[in-house]
Amino acid sequence: MIQDGSLAGRTVLMSGGSRGIGLAIALRAARDGANVALLAKTDSPHPRLEGTVHTAADAIRAAGGQALAIVGDVRDDDAIAQAVMETVGTFGGIDAVVNNASVIDLSGSEDLAAKKYDLMQDVNVRGTFMLSRAAIPVLRESGNPHILSLSPPLTVTPRWLGAHPGYSIAKFGMTMATLGLAAEFADAGIAANALWPKTLIATAAVRNVIGGDAMMARSRTPEIYADAAHVVLTQPARAYSGQTLIVEDVLADAGVTDLSGYAAVPGTPDEDLIPDVFL
Repeated sequence: MIQDGSLAGRTVLMSGGSRGIGLAIALRAARDGANVALLAKTDSPHPRLEGTVHTAADAIRAAGGQALAIVGDVRDDDAIAQAVMETVGTFGGIDAVVNNASVIDLSGSEDLAAKKYDLMQDVNVRGTFMLSRAAIPVLRESGNPHILSLSPPLTVTPRWLGAHPGYSIAKFGMTMATLGLAAEFADAGIAANALWPKTLIATAAVRNVIGGDAMMARSRTPEIYADAAHVVLTQPARAYSGQTLIVEDVLADAGVTDLSGYAAVPGTPDEDLIPDVFL
């Protein structure tokens, strides 16, 4: 296996990916000529969210990759099994799993609906574990197998646990599942890492849940996450695993130190950008 910094001919299976950070990661892989399979629920347009799994697949093809749109829910074990089977049947294997699907609710404990708590646990934690686990037998056959979860370092401090316990537990759970898989399958050479940004990323979650257009303007674009994910997924798996990585640090290690081009509003100084949670 030649490690050349490219995902050309490699196959990525991602949860979600119809828009935002997941789509940006998929498009970055597509520009290399990668195969990208998306397991997502968005079969039809949503009134508040642009894009479906089908429009994302079209964009991946337009960017130079091959795409497989799989309509399904990462909470559904049958859908996960079907996604793995369809991906292998279409592309011949799986080289990377990207756990992108996630639910956010920053409500305090008394205000957080039980159904939303369960949803965050089911998508963020269980979905990450089950999709990764289902792909393990196929990842074993890859020349450079990676699992990448979009989740934070384990800063389990009163500051973050107390800010929004339900969401914090779910995001930390994603990371714990990922680090556990890294340790369990180290001998098989399967890398598993978590990746998280220092600043807010301009996504629908920021606009609709966190702070509207004002915070969007003080965020970075999803492309910064995508470029960092690309660096991670092209590392030699046996030597690059079990880490809670920070987007900006990954890029710095790759020689990218000027991040001004990633500002959602060009010209925004770094000091005006809003730090993300958990850091």
